[in-house]
Amino acid sequence: MTASGMGRRITTVAAVAVLGLGASMTAAVPAAAAPRAAAVGAATAAEVDYATWQADVKTVIDTATPYIQQRTANASGQKLAIVFDIDNTTLESHYAPWYQLPTPAMKSSLALAKYAKSRGVAVFFVTARPGIIESVTEWNLETVGYPVDGLYVRDLPDLFAEVSAYKTASRADIESDGYTIVANVGNNTTDLVGGHAERAFKLPDYDGLLD
Repeated sequence: MTASGMGRRITTVAAVAVLGLGASMTAAVPAAAAPRAAAVGAATAAEVDYATWQADVKTVIDTATPYIQQRTANASGQKLAIVFDIDNTTLESHYAPWYQLPTPAMKSSLALAKYAKSRGVAVFFVTARPGIIESVTEWNLETVGYPVDGLYVRDLPDLFAEVSAYKTASRADIESDGYTIVANVGNNTTDLVGGHAERAFKLPDYDGLLD
């Protein structure tokens, strides 16, 4: 997820954080995400409907799941990790109403995270969201069912760095704790470039529509 696509939701959740609601907040009444009007090709888009997005994400996750199974088959004693982006990778930020909290989980990604955790893989999240909403972000992830072994958000110095450089450094930091990152999952190239992962899984962003 790029930094530019988060403004609307960050404004909302930051306001919640400032009010001090944090993890004590109650979930908003669930609201069904309205399907988008125009179906598009995988490469270019002005808009893409919800069902198409779900199917396209599932196609990628369906390749990641057997890889995790294979990679963890003889990994006893190893510290393995998987890294996820958040917006439009693990949470349905684009399709959920801006006022809805918690933001719903992307079901395919949630299933992958839970499966990886069941195979002994630590689950980390590296997001371009600012630190002011760290507690709300962690609450959201845990509330919708994600295991969270670590969450990286951008502190003040990171806000002036390239998103890709910040995310690469975050993965390097995870490795410095002795983990081998077996998979890195995101919907933007800034989530995935820079190495520090054995495999990268690119979810659709439709030419930047889903930042």
